[in-house]
Formats: sequence, C-alpha cells, structure tokens
Amino acid sequence: MTRRRSPLRPRRAATAGRVVFIALALFFAIGPVLYGFVLSVRPYSAIVREPLNLIPSLGELDFSGYTTAMLDPSQGGFGLGRFVINSLLVGLGTVALSILVSILGAYAAARLRYRGRGGVNAIILGVYLFPGIVLSVPLFVLLAKAGLTGSLVGLFLVYVAATVPVSIYMLRNYFQALPESVEEAAIVDGASLPQMLRSVVLPIALPGVVATAIYVFMIAWNEYFYALLFLVQDRALWTAPLGISQLSDFNVPVTVLLSGAIAVTVPIVILFFLAQRYLVEGLTAGAEK
Repeated sequence: MTRRRSPLRPRRAATAGRVVFIALALFFAIGPVLYGFVLSVRPYSAIVREPLNLIPSLGELDFSGYTTAMLDPSQGGFGLGRFVINSLLVGLGTVALSILVSILGAYAAARLRYRGRGGVNAIILGVYLFPGIVLSVPLFVLLAKAGLTGSLVGLFLVYVAATVPVSIYMLRNYFQALPESVEEAAIVDGASLPQMLRSVVLPIALPGVVATAIYVFMIAWNEYFYALLFLVQDRALWTAPLGISQLSDFNVPVTVLLSGAIAVTVPIVILFFLAQRYLVEGLTAGAEK
C-alpha cells in the first residue's frame, strides 16, 4: 500500500523558500544601510580598532559626525544643513509647478481629441528620454542670456523643464484609467471643465498625482549634473548632492561622510512613510480601475 503524499508539503516548501528569499533580499538591501548607520554613531578611533563591531555600547555612541556634517564652515562643519535646505526649496518648488502644469497637460493628452495627438504624446516621452548632457549646452545658453546661471531660480526652471514631460506621461496613464462616465455625469450636471477637474477628476486621481509628485521630488532631490553645471561657482547655493560629493574627499573622516549621507536620505524616507498609502494606490491605479 503506497502512502499518499500530503499536498501541504509542497506549499510549505514554497512558503519557506519565499521567506528565505525575502530575508536574503532584506539583508542585502537594508544591511549596508544599517551598517553605515552604526559606523556613523561610533568614534573614528573605535571604527579603526573594531570596524566590524555592529553593537556599540551606549557609552561609545558619538553623534558628532552629524553636527560636523550639518554645521556651517564658520562653525567648524561642512555646511550640509544649508545644502539640504536649498534642495528642499528647489525640490518642493519643482513639484508644485511641475504637477500643476502636468495635470492640465496630461488631462488634455488623455481626453482631448485633436490631429497629431499620437505624435505629440511621442514627442513628450522623447524629450524625457534625451540624455541630460545633450540638453546641458542649450539650457546653459538660455539661462546665461536670461541672467539666471548661478541661481536657485535657474536650477528650479531647469528641473521643471526636465520633469514636466515624465509627469505628463505618468499622469496621462492615470487619467486614461479613470471612467469617462463620471466626467460625463459632471458635465450633464452643469459643471464647467475647471470645476470638473477640481471636484471630480483630481479627487479620484489623487493617488496617481501623489505618486507622480514623489517621483518628481526624488528627481529634483537626487539630481547632480545640472546642479554642478549651474551652481559650482557659488558654494552657498549648492544642493545636497553637491554637498555630499565634497564629503567624499580623503581628508573627511568616514563617520562624517556616512552621517551626511544618512542625513540627506532622511527627508526621502520620511516622505515615503507619509505618502506610502497614496504611493501604493497610485502605482496600482491603472490595474485596479
């Protein structure tokens, strides 16, 4: 008499395999970050003596690397705090103007019918796919003639020009996933186009708008090439990526470098936690609707 094989064994094996895979993925993704954080709160002498000590004692904790990285040079630091503020100003301004312009453009691309619509959509995507180094020369010439080189306003305009195409492309997909019957009902009830956008379309598409806004903010926050091109001569206007690049000098202690890198990462982490629900709903909006 043959023994029947339990159907639960393959399921348990598959579940165990998934757990092991997820654990390994988390280890390789989060492990270096946690190790960097541990090193950032240890004295430099202790790191040289015991670099692999992952559990420092309470008396060994030292947060001076963060203060050194964030304070202005006049106070004995590297000025990263000012650079973070500059990045916040440019990033938030880029998100506000880019999303405002992209909502109108994306809705027009998704709903309006006009000759050459497909070509216009292809051009919008093609502009985003252009390498930044190709556009750097014409952008620099335009800003130089406008007197905006070496200013945060000029960098802000460059970021808006760089993020509007991808914002329109992303939001167009969200608007196309919305049911047109809801908009038709609003028009029948006497709502104008601005009223329909404000009261009907945007509340439904809010997760997609938030997901796009986060993506735009990440582009503006992490961008290095244009910031180096337009702001390299004025250190007071540097953004966070430029500030981090100066910490990579061999004369800077590794504790200060890691402290600065973690401090610059904190705003992005906080943003993701605050908008996590909208981000997940926005990324799956097209499939669900």
